[in-house]
Amino acid sequence: MKNLAEICYDKEFIDHNQLETLLERHNQEAADWESLLLNSGFVDEEQLAQAISAQLGLPYCLPLDLNPDAEILKLLNPKYAQRYRAIPIKLEENRLTLATDEPLKLEWFDQLSELLNYRIKIAVASTTQITEALKKYYGSSLESVAAVLEDIHETDLNQYESMVESDVRTIAPESMVNEAPIIRLVNTIISGAVKAGASDIHLEPFEGEVRLRYRIDGVLQETHPPPKTLYPAVASRIKLMAGMDITERRVPQDGRIKVRIDQRDLDLRVAVAPTLYGEEIVMRILNRENILLGLEELGFSAENLREFSKLITKPHGMILVTGPTGSGKTTTLYAALQRLNEPGRKIITIEDPVEYQLKGVNQMQVNPKVNFTFAQGLRTIVRHDPDIILVGEIRDRETADVAIQSALTGHLVLATLHTNDAPSAFTRLIDMGIEEFLVASTVRGVLAQRLVRQICPHCSQNYQPTPIEVELLGINEEINGLKQGVGCEKCNFIGYRGQIGLFELLVNTDEIERLIMEKANAGKIREAAVAQGMITLRKDGLAKVRAGITTLSEVIRVTNQ
Repeated sequence: MKNLAEICYDKEFIDHNQLETLLERHNQEAADWESLLLNSGFVDEEQLAQAISAQLGLPYCLPLDLNPDAEILKLLNPKYAQRYRAIPIKLEENRLTLATDEPLKLEWFDQLSELLNYRIKIAVASTTQITEALKKYYGSSLESVAAVLEDIHETDLNQYESMVESDVRTIAPESMVNEAPIIRLVNTIISGAVKAGASDIHLEPFEGEVRLRYRIDGVLQETHPPPKTLYPAVASRIKLMAGMDITERRVPQDGRIKVRIDQRDLDLRVAVAPTLYGEEIVMRILNRENILLGLEELGFSAENLREFSKLITKPHGMILVTGPTGSGKTTTLYAALQRLNEPGRKIITIEDPVEYQLKGVNQMQVNPKVNFTFAQGLRTIVRHDPDIILVGEIRDRETADVAIQSALTGHLVLATLHTNDAPSAFTRLIDMGIEEFLVASTVRGVLAQRLVRQICPHCSQNYQPTPIEVELLGINEEINGLKQGVGCEKCNFIGYRGQIGLFELLVNTDEIERLIMEKANAGKIREAAVAQGMITLRKDGLAKVRAGITTLSEVIRVTNQ
């Protein structure tokens, strides 16, 4: 049998001088041919794989280019695919062809033949091809919750209660296999959420089961949960990582976890609450290294962007951003601060928590344990001579009072408030106990916002709207060219990928001020604002539907009141 160097020569991968060099080095170093060929730099991985296939009389393949059928891929469990470094690529009658970069480990393929009940045929591929194919065809399922649970047996459950005492606070996914099963399971739940692009992780215990859901692009999606028998250990492990009391199960607790996943530093804000069947856990994922967006990238219409840009350049007064939790308020305010962040301005923020670090901005974090609240932080900030102040959230009258006074004394105050729309922000402040004339004179404008999912660009198709949809769109003539996503691998077969903002910008005017002073309700303020040209959330959403950015169902979902 010819050695690999001679086969490479026959295939004209190397010349005669290179062959002589390799033969001489092999005699001197007694190294294996594969290592010798690669280390020499004379051949690349693909050429070596072709030489090995010729030597063994096996076919050579490029599994990355073959795109095997999903049903064929399902024949081999992701766990075994990784263990045996094998990719199923073809099924003919009772013969399954597997691509591998380790074709000489014949005992492995005997085991697989027995396991799968198929005759196994081997095709040779390079190491890079197999590694990338495993990622492409099996993705995060290579280390999924289901895969971890396969290693845990019912007889072992009792011992896992003690495992949660291990004080490992930083997740290192590459070393999961060597960790205790409960630690590995929790790590997998968190890293799986990060890889899926989730913003929140929800663990909810019920009578006979546990539900695990990830919030992806604003919508909860269910995934494989841990069994109910393991849940107390899982909950205790998460509480320990978050610095909570693992023996206390009767009262709510809050904590934080700092982790590093795929070279990214992340903060997890953890909330635990007792329920009828155990402790419910929600973890908000905050990526401290996230790329901050500019105002132009958030989804503003040209008119709203122009008006909002004018508002944030006012020398003093208050600008409010409203909407429910998870509607992108913080992202919008940070984008505004980036626009305003110049050497001639001093910016100070008070937040809970500090979600992103802004270069050149002084950021403070609320700490209720030492009575450092939003109101206390605001009083401190004013004494530090700022030009611009950001208040993470106005939650009570005390904070509202200090924010209003700051706006009256020459500061530009940006803040968030929980209301359903822009006009309701004025009545909400008045309900908190702020005098009408103070609200009317200090609030320069209110921006209400929501996030809708964007149609996946990889599977976007035209569709014809129904008569009801045309009526809702407010279009009388025949309309064509609306888009919807049909689902593909890129969007996990959901049809949506990513989010974009819907905005409703109310700029305070003499007419609005008069209505505020008269204690008019939010409905009357809305009517006046629309008459003056305010684009409502629904109207902004419909414009994005017409533009093929999102769907009508998404706009209805987030704006239906």
